[in-house]
Amino acid sequence: MHVLLIHQAFVSPDDAGGTRHYELARRLVDGGHEFSIVASDLSYLSGKKCASDERVQNFDGVKVQRAWTYAALHRSFVWRIVSFLSFMVSSVWTALKVKNVDLVIGTSPPIFQAVSAWVISVVKWKPFLLEIRDLWPEFAVDMGVLKNPVLIWMARKLERFLYARANHLLVNSPAYRDYLIGLGIPEAKISFIANGVDPDMFHVKKTTGGLRDEFNLSDKYIVTYAGAMGMANNLEVVLEAAKLVEDLPEVHFLMVGDGKDRAKLEELAAQMHVKNVTFTGSRPKSQMPEILAESDACLAVLRDIPMFRTTYPNKVFDYMAASRPVLLAIDGVIRQVIEAANGGIPVPPGNPQAMADAVRKLYSDRPGSEQMGRSARDYVIKFFDRNQQASQFGELVQQIGKKKVA
Repeated sequence: MHVLLIHQAFVSPDDAGGTRHYELARRLVDGGHEFSIVASDLSYLSGKKCASDERVQNFDGVKVQRAWTYAALHRSFVWRIVSFLSFMVSSVWTALKVKNVDLVIGTSPPIFQAVSAWVISVVKWKPFLLEIRDLWPEFAVDMGVLKNPVLIWMARKLERFLYARANHLLVNSPAYRDYLIGLGIPEAKISFIANGVDPDMFHVKKTTGGLRDEFNLSDKYIVTYAGAMGMANNLEVVLEAAKLVEDLPEVHFLMVGDGKDRAKLEELAAQMHVKNVTFTGSRPKSQMPEILAESDACLAVLRDIPMFRTTYPNKVFDYMAASRPVLLAIDGVIRQVIEAANGGIPVPPGNPQAMADAVRKLYSDRPGSEQMGRSARDYVIKFFDRNQQASQFGELVQQIGKKKVA
């Protein structure tokens, strides 16, 4: 089969961020399928344009075509929407040129690219699989980004429109499935394939060098945050927690990533005179195994809003696969995973004192901390292995791709 995915923020192994779609697509290609992706020519994290010679790419058989996107992702919420809309239009034009497609996949958020996928499915008269990675617009409403009642009404209408026209819905969190069923969508129309990880990518044994040498941290106990730096991530709490453990000179925080708020966070760290935090900038996903192998513990942080209790963040599964204890400042379904795995220490979101206390506990109890890491890896291998998920994804693609379009 030939599968076409439209995904503005697609991440290749050479980029920073979650590579779920690349990993699933590559396994389908290994199984004899063809997989094409229409993605933005603009990095979602940094806002940088790709070079002209990178507009058509091939990653281990996964074909990627870049569509023009207006460079305004990090200006404001309104300009971000403009950027999303520009990709919605340009991606349709790019996707129309992809030949012999059997199945079209849309993914949300942003929800506008799902509109592009639906349009292509109609034009090509092929089944439409809609993947829900976050509940939009509910996340935007909960964060206070989307406030206008008319816009909220329109956004929810668009959401329901797409749910109704998709041949099938795919979610990566069990809470999303419950949400969709609550909207009256038949359970048979929804499949759940969790976020997960390829455990073989990660090194269990602790290593030195790399970032430790680059930033002169060879003798430090390193607590690493790896991921986006935006409004949702609430990383100010990490700076406050770091300030609270300055009496432990061996403890150092690495902030690996990029995003809209990075400059603001670095400025805040300087204002607070925080000396035990280093911002490394974004690093390719291919470097993440080495970075986590140099770390002693890892951080996952989100703002304390109800909708974030429904999410399965990619980074948590990477931390677990790397056999590192997870300091988790997120409530909800991902906390249930960490508790079931005995793979770290959950703390209340938005509480720097609780985060600092957890860092002290992990630092002072190295054997216990290392055992948490081993338990985390064992659990993720058993329940969140990407190879198992790729098999489920392949079966779903075959099933939906063979459906006749009414």
